[in-house]
Amino acid sequence: MIKKSYEKYVLPKLLDCCCSTKPITYQRKKVVPNAHGNILEIGIGSGLNLPYYEKSKINKFYGLDPSGELCDMAEKTASENNIDINLIVNGAEEIKLPQDTIDTVVITYTLCTIPNPIDALKEVKRVMKTDAKILFCEHGIAPDKNVIKWQNRINPLWGKLFGGCNINRDIPDILKNGGFKINSLEKMYLPSTPRIVGYNYWGQASY
Repeated sequence: MIKKSYEKYVLPKLLDCCCSTKPITYQRKKVVPNAHGNILEIGIGSGLNLPYYEKSKINKFYGLDPSGELCDMAEKTASENNIDINLIVNGAEEIKLPQDTIDTVVITYTLCTIPNPIDALKEVKRVMKTDAKILFCEHGIAPDKNVIKWQNRINPLWGKLFGGCNINRDIPDILKNGGFKINSLEKMYLPSTPRIVGYNYWGQASY
């Protein structure tokens, strides 16, 4: 009962707060405006990316998230930003869209949390057009052994507190194992962010 109350009332607001820091917002601004056409955002959460889409580039917009509470927040944010949104309340392992539908998939701070990211990426691939792109920005495993040691130590507790988030996933490997080719990749520690959660990967992928 306590766990369900935490996930329903506390976790959505906690995630919204943690994922809206200035360094993370700056990262979103680098990635999101490049989306165009029929757009699918995986893990739309509370809609933190929505202010940074270029509305003139949007044909149709779909937002997917397993949390009904977060989707309610995203719907409000979409309305405030005059974006017509089609919400899909479901996990990414099953996307209720036809194949060859999407021009751009946006995934930000989400691959860390999906229980089966390889299965999810195979499903993402199914709904993408052959010339579609994934725009991604994620935190993940750091390049420094000492930081990795602490990431591995803290990860089990971190996941329980933050809705299944993993701080030690190898994002490029996950994308490659999911059937994608990474066309561009940048990485760095975010400023003013603890190193165990601050190593970011961002770029573009296709298949």
